Amino acid sequence: METLLWQVEQLPGLLAVSRSGQVRDWDPPTLDRALQWGRYFQHLHGRFRAQPRLRAALGQRLRRGQPGPPLGFGHLGRCPELLGLALLGNRALPPAACHRLLRSLLLPPSGQATPGPCSLGLLARRRAAVQLLPPPPPSSAPARPEELEPPLRTEAQLLLSRLQEDEEGQGAEGVLEKLPGPRVYRVLAALLLEQAGDNAGREGASWAEHREGAGPAAAVLSWLLGDPGRLSTFCRLLPGSLLVALSARYPQLGTSYLRFLTSWGNRLHFDPLRGQWASSRCLSEDELSWEELRERFSCFMRGPAQLREAALASLKNLKTQDGDFEVCGLSVWTDLLLEIEAPDLSKEKTGL
Repeated sequence: METLLWQVEQLPGLLAVSRSGQVRDWDPPTLDRALQWGRYFQHLHGRFRAQPRLRAALGQRLRRGQPGPPLGFGHLGRCPELLGLALLGNRALPPAACHRLLRSLLLPPSGQATPGPCSLGLLARRRAAVQLLPPPPPSSAPARPEELEPPLRTEAQLLLSRLQEDEEGQGAEGVLEKLPGPRVYRVLAALLLEQAGDNAGREGASWAEHREGAGPAAAVLSWLLGDPGRLSTFCRLLPGSLLVALSARYPQLGTSYLRFLTSWGNRLHFDPLRGQWASSRCLSEDELSWEELRERFSCFMRGPAQLREAALASLKNLKTQDGDFEVCGLSVWTDLLLEIEAPDLSKEKTGL
C-alpha cells in the first residue's frame, strides 16, 4: 500500500515536468513512458473510486506539500488528458515527441472509451487537431462575429472545462486571474458567445438565463464587470461587431460598454485647424480615435433594434447635456448623431 501511495505522490511532479523545459530532452520512448504513467493513474481511479477509505488516502497523499493548485482523487481519472494538454502547450517538446503525442491523442489505444461531448478527452483531441491545422490567413476574418475561428472555440472549450472543475477549490476568479492577456479577452468573448448559444437552445431556460447567461458565463461576466480596468481592456481590444453581438446576449455588458464609449468620446477635442475631432497627441490605451468611436457606434446601428434604440437614446441624451447644438464642431455627440443618422436620411429620400 505504501508503494502505491508513493507512486500517486509522483503525479504532481510529473505534471510539473510536463509543463517545464525539461521535456526538451524527451524522445518518443520517454513520452510513451509518461503517457503510460498517465493511463496507470487513470486505472487506479477506476479501481478505487468505489472505496471511500482508499479514495481519501490517495487524495490526501496527492495534496501533500505540493506547489501550485492542489490535486484531488478525481484528477487521477483525467490524468492522460491533463498530461496531454500540458504537453501540447509546452513549446519545448521536441518535434518527434510532439508527433507521437498528437498521434496518441488523435488515435487512442483500442478499447478506450469514446470521450463525451464535454470531456477533457475530447478537448485534448480537438487541441491536438488544432495543432495540425495551419493558421488562418489574416484576411480570413469571420463574416459574422458569431463565426469564431476554430482555435478560439477550442481554447474557449478548454477554459470552460477548467472553470467547471470543482475539486481544486480555487473558484472561477482564481482561474481567471491566472490567464495571460491580451488574447485571453478574445477567448472569454468566445466562451460567452458559446454559452449564450447553449442557453438559448436549452429547453425550459428562463428569460434571465437567456439574457445574462448561467454558470461559467455568469462567473466570467462577474469577473469582467467587477474591475473597470479589466472591462476597459476587454472593450478596447475586441472589435465593435463582436461587442455588439455580446451586448445583444448580455444587456449588463452592453450598458457598461456604452458607458465606456461615452467616457472615451468625452476625451476627444475639436481641432479647428484640421476641422475634425482628435484625441491627445499620443493616443493612450484609454483613448479611441474619432474614426474608431464612430465605427463602434455604427456597429450598434447595424445591430438588433433594442441596441440601436439604446445607442441612439444615449447619444441624444449626451447631445442635450452638451447644449443640444445643431452645428458641427461644438459637441462630439452632435457630430456623431449627424454622421450616424445621415445614411438613414438618405434612404428615406430615395424611398429605400
